[in-house]
Amino acid sequence: RNPFQRDKDRIIHSEYFRLLKHKTQVFLAHTEDYYRTRLTHSLEVSQIARTIARILNVDEDLAEVLALSHDLGHPPFAHSGEEVLDECMKDFGGFDHNIQTLKIVTSLEKRYPNFNGLNLSWETLEGILKHNGPIKDYEPKSPKGFFINSYIKEHDLEILTFPGLEAQIASLSDDIAYNNHDIDDGFRAKKFKINDLCEIEIIDRIYRDIISEYKNLDEFMTVQEIVRRLIGFMVNDLILETQKNLDNLKPKKVSDIRNHDRPIAMFSENMKIQDKELKKFLLKKVYKHSSMEKNRDQSRNIIKELFSSLLDNINLLPDHLRILCQHNSESKNAYVICDYIASMTDRSATANHAKVINNQKL
Repeated sequence: RNPFQRDKDRIIHSEYFRLLKHKTQVFLAHTEDYYRTRLTHSLEVSQIARTIARILNVDEDLAEVLALSHDLGHPPFAHSGEEVLDECMKDFGGFDHNIQTLKIVTSLEKRYPNFNGLNLSWETLEGILKHNGPIKDYEPKSPKGFFINSYIKEHDLEILTFPGLEAQIASLSDDIAYNNHDIDDGFRAKKFKINDLCEIEIIDRIYRDIISEYKNLDEFMTVQEIVRRLIGFMVNDLILETQKNLDNLKPKKVSDIRNHDRPIAMFSENMKIQDKELKKFLLKKVYKHSSMEKNRDQSRNIIKELFSSLLDNINLLPDHLRILCQHNSESKNAYVICDYIASMTDRSATANHAKVINNQKL
């Protein structure tokens, strides 16, 4: 195995990777058997990233491990969970799921007797941190500042440059995956109809092609075919545009890509417009749908009350964390509790919240 294959295997065998199977992507994981979870989302991102990397002749293994690991730091209850955990931590620097992923793979995961974390390669750590681009503006007391000050002084991840091409591919593969599977899940959840979806130009073209080819296709299968073809369009567009950028840049070494003034992996201008329209559609019809508000409010209250209760009374923590917190400052205890809550699945957060409200030890 090469280093990136080892990284991938260590991610797959990690405890935090397994936890993703019960963490919500968009729709609460326990409400429907077929909705995506963080785990199945990561697998779909991985499949897309591998395909793109293979065609562009870059490191498929590195693209895959970055795709598989990119959401390890997400707390329970999707983005609502992240937002409220950030609020809970506002006096202590906040919360950022990308930084949480780095904390997991460098220290929080405990699997090896000789070191904490997973001892991943430099390129994998760099890609996890910078897959969304260089890190130039951050508050010293923010999660990024906290991690950079404590970790990157010893292990420089070159935060001011772009990441390698594999990380850029993994980042856009994430966009392709969630845009398309959220169409599938959103339609399954009856948040919109096909006519609504066809307000987006590229989907309207795909839809017209499908109904001309299949005369009696039901709506469910039509949406499946829309998603399949849209993934193909977006992947092909990304490959062609990225190859064009590579041909223009003619990089001789990886640093040529890292030090370039803009990303190399990107969509064409037209696809960027379509991607933006699709995101706007999903935000309105799915993520901000009124029917989602009740679940969001419940999720936020669970995390908020769990955090405040544990911070006020560390005796409610499990023994190993209680011992760790006994002689800590409130700030250090807040980070321990934040790490603990962020690791929870939706159902364990709900169960632990019920115990804490009843003042039972976890």
